[in-house]
Amino acid sequence: MERNRYFLLNLSLFLILFLSTQILAQLPDSAVTQIDSTHKTIKIIDEYNNNYKETEIIYSTANSTIEKPLKVKILDFQNNPIENVPVYYSIIYTPQKSIGTKIIEDTVFTNQDGIAKTDIKLGSEKGDYDFCAKIDNNNGKENIVYFKIYARDSSWVFYLIVGLIGGLALFILGMEMMSDGLKKAAGSKMRNILSTITNNRFLAVIAGIFVTIGMQSSSATTVMLVSFVQAQLMTFSQSLGIILGASIGTTITAQLIAFKITDYALLIVGIGVLIKLIANTKKLKNIGSGILGFGILFLGMWLMSDSMFPLRTYKPFIDLLLHLENPIMGILIGTVFTALIQSSGAFIGIVIVLGSQGLITLEAAIPLLLGSNLGTSITAILASINSSREAKRVALAHSIFKILGIILFAWWIPSYADLIRTFSPATGFDITSPDNFDALPRQIANAHTFFNIILTIILLPGINIAAKLITKMLPDIPEEEEEEHFKTKYLEDDLISTPALALSLTKAEIIRMASKVKTMIEEILPMFFTYSQEKLDEIIEKEEEIDFLSVKINRYLRKISQESIIEERSDEIFQLMHTSTEIEQIGNVIAKRLVPLAKKKNKNVIHFSNDGEREIREYHLKTIKQMSRSIEYFKDINLQDAKHIKQKYKKYRLMEQELRRTHFDRLLDEVPETVESSQIHLELIELLKRISSHATNIASMQLESHEEKDKELSLKAELHNIEKKKKKKKNTEE
Repeated sequence: MERNRYFLLNLSLFLILFLSTQILAQLPDSAVTQIDSTHKTIKIIDEYNNNYKETEIIYSTANSTIEKPLKVKILDFQNNPIENVPVYYSIIYTPQKSIGTKIIEDTVFTNQDGIAKTDIKLGSEKGDYDFCAKIDNNNGKENIVYFKIYARDSSWVFYLIVGLIGGLALFILGMEMMSDGLKKAAGSKMRNILSTITNNRFLAVIAGIFVTIGMQSSSATTVMLVSFVQAQLMTFSQSLGIILGASIGTTITAQLIAFKITDYALLIVGIGVLIKLIANTKKLKNIGSGILGFGILFLGMWLMSDSMFPLRTYKPFIDLLLHLENPIMGILIGTVFTALIQSSGAFIGIVIVLGSQGLITLEAAIPLLLGSNLGTSITAILASINSSREAKRVALAHSIFKILGIILFAWWIPSYADLIRTFSPATGFDITSPDNFDALPRQIANAHTFFNIILTIILLPGINIAAKLITKMLPDIPEEEEEEHFKTKYLEDDLISTPALALSLTKAEIIRMASKVKTMIEEILPMFFTYSQEKLDEIIEKEEEIDFLSVKINRYLRKISQESIIEERSDEIFQLMHTSTEIEQIGNVIAKRLVPLAKKKNKNVIHFSNDGEREIREYHLKTIKQMSRSIEYFKDINLQDAKHIKQKYKKYRLMEQELRRTHFDRLLDEVPETVESSQIHLELIELLKRISSHATNIASMQLESHEEKDKELSLKAELHNIEKKKKKKKNTEE
């Protein structure tokens, strides 16, 4: 009986369960939802991963409505959406002093997709705003999700523009100050490096690296090469190795920028100013200027970096940056921007700042770097516009090398980026990872350096072939088509800021001027024997060119003297001016005295005696030799040569007296030609001696200067010894 009772009870329970299941199966989903209404969950939709999350971070602007509403989804225990569920939005936290924060609808019912959303009007202050959305379950427990909104300042666009312009201005100013300081401190060393360049392409590359490290600008180095080739201080072939080396040397700037030392920018500025204040020599002051510029450079970087921070969360800008991973677009932007600001270092600094803020990937940075390398060659092209054919080839070679590099690298940018990451520090490759922001600046700098090193390795073996091809592309043109009337050949205003190099070019121009005067000396005497008005006109025109060159040279030297230069440079400027004046005086003697004298002799049909003509020709030859000695001495200053020139002039002065005596002897013998030509003969000998005197002054000036310095040093040494003896005597007496 008891057993039957248990059996009937179990059967009843089974039938109840079975019938309940069948009834539930026939009911609609909404009914099931109502039955399971105690199992509601609130989720935030992750639109990027097609998933759900419980917290969302949003970026917006203070005092504005957020770009997208706070959106949640209500789900049942089977993750199906639930309709008509009230969602309650509330404010948790706002920045201090912020007013005007408002939830547009604080209670929202879900739609048929289980979604509820509301807009938020942020308050007046920038900072963190925290909100939540919650629902009530039937069991009384809250179900809640959180929203954190980071609000930019309402004037962030203005601050961004001001920060970028000001930061870039400080960055470029710092680069120029650092470059000028280094150039002035080491200008003569750069000149010595370049003067020792041979046809060894490897030495040329090394020279290019060190010169560009000193000048902190590959554009400046290339412009200098254009000037040097124009001045024939080096050949076009020799310049190619230096161009490749300069491209490597300029990457040092990027490597320095990649160091995270912006926190110490003001300290570096302070050190630079302190050195400038306490320095007692021009060289030390120049070093101080270089350090000051270095600090200002990093100060500008810090300002740009700080002003760019809001862009990390500005969606339109992020979408724009995504297009930079298109190599053609990135290369184009890098080329144009670098050409506009005339500094690849400044542009690469901006790229590094973008990387440090997580605004750009390495894959997007590489095309910008490639474009920047091409953009910097435009500076050299502009510098070569009014230069010789050889100088134009230098600028063309620089551009061709960069274009070849872009062609080689543009096809494997992703692989190249992976290679750079392999050789560079990195903690992760996710651009959204803050740890990667620290790695990106170094990776960008390394990508810039590796590009130029790899390009040099590839191009260096075929540099001679490249020189021939470029020469064919830009062949020589007839000299008369290229030269203009009265034009300096070597003076380049672009190099005035580097006094040591500018003085080298001035010297080359003076040597050219002296060679023209020597030609005038050679051409004038034949006019006394075989008269030609056409030739005399040419000599007069040459003298006009000498006057033109003298004016240009002295003006150029005055510009150099206005730069911050050391005492040595001031002495060199004075000596170059003196030399230019002496050469101009020789031209004046020929054009204003000898030319009229030749005309007078021809007009009056006067003839020299045979002995008189022989003596004049002999003395004229000595004058030419003295001028040649002075030119050779001026090319490579040697005090022994200066003494030799001075001794020769003493002999020529005695020779002139001897020639006067023999002429008077012929007058006493009443030789007809001698009597007839006496005035012209004596004046001609006197003017040739004057030319020798001016030629000698070129060397004697240097000799006298050196002797004065020796006397000064001897006097100082003697005074020092006297002072030393006095101290010794005083100590003995004590």
